[in-house]
Amino acid sequence: MVLKSHETTADPVVTDPGLYRVVFENERVRVLEYRDQPGDRTHEHHHPDSVLVPVCAFERRVSSGGRTAEVSLEAGQARWVGAQDHIGENVGSTDSFALLVELKEPAPNPPVGPAPLGPS
Repeated sequence: MVLKSHETTADPVVTDPGLYRVVFENERVRVLEYRDQPGDRTHEHHHPDSVLVPVCAFERRVSSGGRTAEVSLEAGQARWVGAQDHIGENVGSTDSFALLVELKEPAPNPPVGPAPLGPS
């Protein structure tokens, strides 16, 4: 049996239930709401290929596999996020609020090598 990312212990709804919640799910997508405050940090977790839509502007630090990236996003700035495991931290001065649309179907030609760091 192959587990989908949201069926593993690295599911962000399991690792950080105070920050993530499922707002919609069907057989093809799962939509997560993410909210945090300055200084909040997630545990390491996994997202499949996703589309992130910030509801408000925010700044994050994302860490994965020994790499770290600082990300600033504007409200409504939809962004593709390739499948990855990471830790996110609100390094700004405002609360974060975003919707994350996780795809359940695998990419037809998955990339080789580490995924680019995403903003969550």
